[in-house]
Amino acid sequence: MSGKKKYSNEFKLAIVLEYLEGKNGGFDALSAKYGVDRSQLRGWVHLYKNNGIEGLTKVTRTYDGATKIRIVEYMQTNSLSVRQTAALFGIPSSPTIAKWERIYYEEGKEALLEERRGRKRMSTNKPKEIKKKNVNEDEDLLAEVQRLRMENEYLKKLNALIQEREKLEQKKK
Repeated sequence: MSGKKKYSNEFKLAIVLEYLEGKNGGFDALSAKYGVDRSQLRGWVHLYKNNGIEGLTKVTRTYDGATKIRIVEYMQTNSLSVRQTAALFGIPSSPTIAKWERIYYEEGKEALLEERRGRKRMSTNKPKEIKKKNVNEDEDLLAEVQRLRMENEYLKKLNALIQEREKLEQKKK
């Protein structure tokens, strides 16, 4: 289960109205009083100011690619923050817009036209046939491995002989 708490629309509206009245302090005071994250309170207030009560109601929406592109480009041309843009367009989750923006700049605006939700489709292509390895290839590889092992052993013995000679020379001195 996710760690996010879910709040009723009535609860959200009551806190937003209390904030707008200005009697009980600002975001920090209301955050402490109701145990709600300060940034979440700010988001609710922005949604309410721009969209009224409808902005506070949780509705799962889907957006087509053209809308996503329009929102990201509007945000950039008007130098708006992700939160301001979310509030202006009535999108309840500002990280959604941040994700669209990242896709827009990393993969291009055409990438926003692709549907990315859910599981990816399985390939309808038939499985490729497994290529049979050539027997000669296997034999060649085994011969090469054997040759490299022999070379490695030869170099180890040579290194041991050189070290032994150096020890003998140091003892003579």
